[in-house]
Amino acid sequence: MPPISRSQALGAAVAAYLLWGFLPPFLAALKPAGPLEVLAHRIVWSFVLVLLVLVALRSPWEWLRTSVFTRRALPTLLVAAVMIGTNWLVYIWAVNNHHVVEASLGYFINPLVNVLFGVLLFGERLGLGARIGGTIVLLAVIVISAGNWDGLWVSLTLAGSFGLYGVVKKRSTLTALQGLLIESALLTPLALPYLLWLGPQGQFGHDTALSVMLVSAGAVTAIPLWFFAVAAPRLPFGVLGVLQYLAPTIQFLLGITLFGEQVSVSYWVGLFGVWVGSAIYLTMTIRDREAPAVDEPC
Repeated sequence: MPPISRSQALGAAVAAYLLWGFLPPFLAALKPAGPLEVLAHRIVWSFVLVLLVLVALRSPWEWLRTSVFTRRALPTLLVAAVMIGTNWLVYIWAVNNHHVVEASLGYFINPLVNVLFGVLLFGERLGLGARIGGTIVLLAVIVISAGNWDGLWVSLTLAGSFGLYGVVKKRSTLTALQGLLIESALLTPLALPYLLWLGPQGQFGHDTALSVMLVSAGAVTAIPLWFFAVAAPRLPFGVLGVLQYLAPTIQFLLGITLFGEQVSVSYWVGLFGVWVGSAIYLTMTIRDREAPAVDEPC
């Protein structure tokens, strides 16, 4: 297989964020199924699909022994599974309960949550851009919470759970597909019995189109993750940082147009602050990383 070029990697990254951005309409189309049922199908079919892909690729399975079934790795992967499961459940609930805008805010905040965890857990140092941008975002979230407290928990839960998921993944040596396989495998013993318990009370099997969409939830989960895994090692940090805001921007626009959600004045003011703070953080961080090193005087 020929090596992947920079332009192909850029295309893969854009595709991943576009797919994540346009996820709400797909989840909304599953609404006859409740959030727990959708989550259970997403887990089970993700596991089945990724397992089939790894088998088809004739992937060696030595990584199970060295990177999964160890005293240190398995508890860490279990935490990752709980975090991503929580994130998926809250996001599905948000889409089906008219909180798409709050969900998008969570993913605007997430990069700066990652910065916070980097400082607290990994001893990373904040640059000037991160300090200024982070302060502006914090003040903006306070403005939003003052007038929109009821839905803020959605934003903070999504940002926090995905941030913690990233912390756990930072310690893992698994590839994206390997990680998704193990995480879905750890959650399947909960998801599959739930679907079997639902039986005829669930939505699967009653409507052909809806049943096909529930099965396709596995592909909807795995494909953008695979695109991202292709792109991330081949693109500069700054490019990925800018593209990261593509998905929540699309989600926000869908929230106020397709889903007809109302946004208060304080929310607009706070969201503008989030955008400004994020832009400062990205711009100054990219500039600092690209600036040539200055030799110290002898």
